[in-house]
Amino acid sequence: MHLTARVRPATLWRPNIVGLHRQRLCKVPLALSPSCWFCLQSSAGTAPRNGQPAPKHGAGTGDPQVRSSRPRYVEERLRRFEELKEAQEAVLRERAASASRPIAVTLAGGKSVVGQSWRTSPYQISRELGRLDGTLVARVNGQLWDLHRPLEGDTELELLAFGHTDAKAVYWQSSAHVLGAAMEQLYGGLLCSGPCTEHGFYHDMYLEGRPIPSGDYTELARVCRSMMEGKLPFERVEVSREDLLELFKYNKFKLRLIEDKLKSPTATVYRCGSLVDLCRGPHIAHTGLINALRIVKSAGVHWGGDPDKEPLHRIHAVSFPDNEALEEWDRRQEELKNRDHRKIGKEQELFFFHEMSPGSCFFLPKGAHIYNTLTDFLKEEYRKRGFVEVVTPNLYNSKLWEQSGHWDHYSENMFSFKLDNETYALKPMNCPGHCLMYDYRPRSWRELPLRLADFGVLHRNEYSGGLSGLVRSRRFQQDDAHIFCTLEQIEAEIMGCLDFLRAVYQIFGFSFRLFLSTRPEKFLGEVGVWDRAEQQLERSLQEFGQPWEKNPGDGAFYGPKIDVQIQDALGRSHQCATVQLDFQLPARFNLTYSGRDGNSRERPVMIHRAILGSVERMMAILAENCAGKWPFWLSPSQVHVIPLGASTEEYAQQVYRDLHEAGFMVDVNMDAGQSLGRKIRQAQRAQYNFILVTGERERDSGCVSVRARDNRQHGTRGLAETVRRLGELKASRCRNAEEAF
Repeated sequence: MHLTARVRPATLWRPNIVGLHRQRLCKVPLALSPSCWFCLQSSAGTAPRNGQPAPKHGAGTGDPQVRSSRPRYVEERLRRFEELKEAQEAVLRERAASASRPIAVTLAGGKSVVGQSWRTSPYQISRELGRLDGTLVARVNGQLWDLHRPLEGDTELELLAFGHTDAKAVYWQSSAHVLGAAMEQLYGGLLCSGPCTEHGFYHDMYLEGRPIPSGDYTELARVCRSMMEGKLPFERVEVSREDLLELFKYNKFKLRLIEDKLKSPTATVYRCGSLVDLCRGPHIAHTGLINALRIVKSAGVHWGGDPDKEPLHRIHAVSFPDNEALEEWDRRQEELKNRDHRKIGKEQELFFFHEMSPGSCFFLPKGAHIYNTLTDFLKEEYRKRGFVEVVTPNLYNSKLWEQSGHWDHYSENMFSFKLDNETYALKPMNCPGHCLMYDYRPRSWRELPLRLADFGVLHRNEYSGGLSGLVRSRRFQQDDAHIFCTLEQIEAEIMGCLDFLRAVYQIFGFSFRLFLSTRPEKFLGEVGVWDRAEQQLERSLQEFGQPWEKNPGDGAFYGPKIDVQIQDALGRSHQCATVQLDFQLPARFNLTYSGRDGNSRERPVMIHRAILGSVERMMAILAENCAGKWPFWLSPSQVHVIPLGASTEEYAQQVYRDLHEAGFMVDVNMDAGQSLGRKIRQAQRAQYNFILVTGERERDSGCVSVRARDNRQHGTRGLAETVRRLGELKASRCRNAEEAF
């Protein structure tokens, strides 16, 4: 059931000077996609309206019926938050009075304005520039930043609207707080986590053994709407670890998160209505900016994805700044249903899943054709680009994974068992095996770069609730490759990887975005080596000529990386390709090569590289991208032969044999009980790229009548000419073969 909460469009809140200082004292690392660890809320209290100061939270016009159903701990939580906020505001007022100084604020495009540290906020600057409409959040010196949080020094400032990926994530994170608050008010359970996702947001709740609420969320949508209409502000306070434990002492899930996830001495909490939640933020100014919210679905999950842990109730939703965007989302969802790769796989008899092997796909003949065509395409490119294909074992002793460092962090996601008093595991990745292959004999600098490619089968123990067709499965293959090279060769090898992925994505018709992820706070290795590697990656990206963005601090602990997001026909982004530098595995396996002087032993750099990523996942993306209308070279149904009567059936069989021997996926319809029109319509619905009709005239002249699945007529062509032309289109991997024929 889909339920919608809509309110009238809202404008940004203009706070008084005290409100400007309701900010945290020091910087806490912010993620590019904000995630919230826990959420709570209420419709009590309202934000300032028409420029007037805000009433105290709890003094507003919230719904009495909802307010009376709050859990008992809410009032104590609010009281404690107000004490913490008051103490912080006193410090911030003092800082604004004694430490404020002129600062330079540089805007996107190079324009500069003057502000005051600890006084000027991104909101004030956007108001002066006349850019209030649509601005949801700021980026300050690369960090996402609340609009009303004062700037602390010289600033490079970006103002982000809903169309920006990061602003949309902030918007949905704030909306998740609204959803969580409404759930707490109505159901009285313990809220667990409420993150934004790529397609909206959700919130989890523990109901302590009580029945899960019914699927009728009319009342839940009403409470969400009440909060949206209330224009409740998001307030932010820096809190010590000790105060966090006191603030959330009623919630065992919150305490677990604080103990397991919080490594710094302080963290930020946000209040909105009666919600007080541990959250990195930032958030939008107030709930009135949420003008359309749709409750989409619910599901049963377990804490941490572990079926042995507590059962939780998860509610998914989505929100938008206006009703038109929600209506467009509705149309898009209908299109997505029709394009779902699982639906296409069933209709076209490509693959299926079975309870006897959950999470592992059974590829039928037509699906296997697509799968093998994709891998053959990559193998062909490998030969052109100096890669050599290898085959490595599926099963390894756990000592290998201990040496590589995977066992400590990934063993729960591996299928392992005891054999001869030793522990063995199916491989979830190829890189340690490739290290063994590199190290089986001494290497020389003359052998580098060494490019090893592997389509080995991988297994990962994904939890049952996370399985999703071909997109997330337990058994899969990757177009996995590892390049062993010298430091000096990194730049050229990265350029080769980027050129490789561009060539492949052009064939599929995908546009893509590049992201350079640099050294994180916790890393292994020397800073100088990291800096040099990052500089080489930057030079490669600059030379490549494609626009790219930097994700500071988002690299892997073992090296910087380039992440690649492709965009499909529906505008969705998918993370498939990756190019990662690794300084750690060569050290863990003591990999070396003899230097040019013949005496020194030097350490190679390892580059992890994938373009399709999981072949299964890429097949799902392609199926949904083309809506089952596969490009001719990849299609499992390339040609359909239809005889025009019994007198031409033998010739139709000859046409079928010629095409089959030429390597095409071809079928022939010999059903004499069907009319020609019906046969053609069936072939078109089955997405055969070309339909060849053989009548007596075509038989006598050795020709075929050619038409495409889009009803495009290509007339009568000689059989040999047709086979040759189809072969050309297949070899060129033409995306519009039906038109180009």
